[in-house]
Amino acid sequence: MTVREGILRVATYNIHKGVQGVGPLRRLEIHNLGLAVEALDADVVCLQEVRGVNRHEQRHFESWPVQQQAIFLAPPGYEAVYCTNAVTRHGEHGNALLSRWPVLSHQHEDMSDHRFEQRGMLHAKLLVYGQVVHVLVVHLGLIATSRGRQVTQLLRFLEREVAMDAPVLVAGDFNEDSARVRDALAGAGLRCWVGRRVPTFPSRLPLTQLDHVFARGLQPLGVQVPHGRVWWRMSDHLPLIAEFALDAAAQSHA
Repeated sequence: MTVREGILRVATYNIHKGVQGVGPLRRLEIHNLGLAVEALDADVVCLQEVRGVNRHEQRHFESWPVQQQAIFLAPPGYEAVYCTNAVTRHGEHGNALLSRWPVLSHQHEDMSDHRFEQRGMLHAKLLVYGQVVHVLVVHLGLIATSRGRQVTQLLRFLEREVAMDAPVLVAGDFNEDSARVRDALAGAGLRCWVGRRVPTFPSRLPLTQLDHVFARGLQPLGVQVPHGRVWWRMSDHLPLIAEFALDAAAQSHA
């Protein structure tokens, strides 16, 4: 794996709980996802729909990992942190972060907007090139009005928890591809790569970009999305990889 001085390679990936298909055609993809995450070669991997535990699936699949999915997916040398968003009849699932840089701390913010959707945000502090970088892993709701309120909550969290001059990454499944989210985050100084469209959903025939990585105090350099049968078989989303360089302002705080 490659580390490039002054460059952060960040991936966001909704892994669909490590299982694809329905009914008797369901198949376990968590082992393939482990290889895929390593192949992304990202410094920071932000994951959504990660299972902490699921007793039903554990009984159904003989090769269900003994480890929690976040730990199982972490490449050698990476730290893994996980926070539950939703508690279900058979277990739980939430957001995770895998980092080749040291994780100083992490916390969870409940972002549930109504009782039919349990949503949350994982906030981690990483030590990158000698400075603290904040990473927020999000998975917003399916209803547009809920997403609007969740974006407002995210911005309030940033204002409360993160200094304006601190480097920040906000990554995840926003369940939306519109200027509304980008404009709201831009008002807080969060930017993403502006260029060609990079659809991530649905993975078999991607038509829209639901997955995004925004940054403050880091300069967007570009984005890419891997394609092909090996990728669309593993999840209903494709991973998005974004690269950033430290801004001069951020470097002065190193």
